[in-house]
Amino acid sequence: MEWTDDGIVLGVRRHGESAAIVELLTRSHGRHLGLVRGGAGSRMRPLLQPGNSVNALWRARLDEHLGTYVLEGTRMRAASLLASSHATYGVTHLAALARLLPERDPHEGMFAMLERTLDDFDYAGGAAIHLVRFELAMLTELGFGLDLSACAATGATADLIYVSPKSGGAVSRQAGEPWRDRLLPLPPFLRAIDDEQNCWSEQDLLDGFELTGRFLLRHVLEPRGQGHSDARAGFINAVVRKRAAAIPEGARRDWRRQGI
Repeated sequence: MEWTDDGIVLGVRRHGESAAIVELLTRSHGRHLGLVRGGAGSRMRPLLQPGNSVNALWRARLDEHLGTYVLEGTRMRAASLLASSHATYGVTHLAALARLLPERDPHEGMFAMLERTLDDFDYAGGAAIHLVRFELAMLTELGFGLDLSACAATGATADLIYVSPKSGGAVSRQAGEPWRDRLLPLPPFLRAIDDEQNCWSEQDLLDGFELTGRFLLRHVLEPRGQGHSDARAGFINAVVRKRAAAIPEGARRDWRRQGI
């Protein structure tokens, strides 16, 4: 058995004295493990960092075997990702999300989205938006997608500002007004396709993660006896701190007076 595919490193664990078992999310073969001979050595360590893209050659005698990888780096992101706290937390959390996918089950759309997310992780605000959207896409991929395209009550497609915590459907301002205290806010960057990445507040970010986090817990994590990774909270805190540090104090005082 043999195949070649593009992959993104999710994690590595030592195996024996010098080998390592490497976990990749591959484009056409899904989340896949393989043994890398010499993978525990210093020469291979820079390549086998989470977030790096590789070209992988996998070989095994039978399809169900672990098999071996021969890997060649194609995009070495790890050094730049590890240079900032939000990216370090973010890569760890993205890897935890990718592990929710069944092993060896192709998910080409999620592979492409993970690659785009990692390529745009330098800017903390953009990274936060990408990560919320990645969580939203993961819900859809696992069969628990939220319908944010039209109002669940009226079918309207305009002025969607709420989400039902029961159905996961969007709700318009008018239809949701009587129950606004029971509904979840739908942040602006999930309502429009081409929103500017700067057009979000700290509350918008928290609302986005509350929305996706609630449904991930209910439908995916809690049934497996799991909770959110610590890296998720670390990422959110790091992004909020970085954004606050980038805003002049005078502007922050004005925003607080306006309730923004």
